[in-house]
Amino acid sequence: MTRIAIAGAAGRMGRNLVLACDETDELLLTQALERADSPSLGMDTGVLAGLPANQVIVSDRVDPEAFDLLIDFTHPSATTGHVDLCRDHGKKMVIGTTGCDAALEQKLAQAGEQIAIVYAPNMSVGVNLCLELLHIAASVLGDSVDIEVIEAHHRHKVDAPSGTALKMGQVIADALGRNLDDCAVYGRHGQTGARERKTIGFETIRAGDIVGEHTVMFADQGERVEITHKATDRMNFARGAMRACRWVSQREKGLFSMRDVLQIG
Repeated sequence: MTRIAIAGAAGRMGRNLVLACDETDELLLTQALERADSPSLGMDTGVLAGLPANQVIVSDRVDPEAFDLLIDFTHPSATTGHVDLCRDHGKKMVIGTTGCDAALEQKLAQAGEQIAIVYAPNMSVGVNLCLELLHIAASVLGDSVDIEVIEAHHRHKVDAPSGTALKMGQVIADALGRNLDDCAVYGRHGQTGARERKTIGFETIRAGDIVGEHTVMFADQGERVEITHKATDRMNFARGAMRACRWVSQREKGLFSMRDVLQIG
């Protein structure tokens, strides 16, 4: 049995992770973490998630002896500290935090030399299947199409474009031999001139309670191909995270993605 700690356990995603952990064999929730000013400190995580009380109380203090694997879907600033803690104490991690910069991704790569980590901006099985389809589409269609990535999320999401949209763009850029930093265009306004063929466009929508929607458009003259994923329930991300937990619990060290977990490609 792998003992699980969940960072941000009282949040929207955190409560779904508690539910998914409860329904997953081989995983046992033993620690629930929140920031020091959280109004949920001292509450039972089972009750917070709509389950019977489970005696796992929300705390702002990490006990490295109480868990084997930490699930982190929080914020890059918090994830940075969690990576250091897990590396120092030999604990495994599953990370779904979005908005991570190059410095944090470098830290993850370095930590992967000592501990086992699954890092993915989206744990959905469907999204990761779409990433494989995007690689195929970009390889086949090449430079003959205009490529646009359109994503929509709820009004509370703080980073834009989403980590998933950026990952989609990166997969496409890699397939085409482009550098995403050089070819990405984030939104358009005013007199922008004719579209440059080799750019990859990103459009962001933030509205209401949209869980997550991503569409990549490959548009040519007379036809277009669209690959779309729509999430209607955060539990699909949470269940993907549990799948990652069970997989990475059998690894000693390394930085892995959901492609590794799902054995795609």
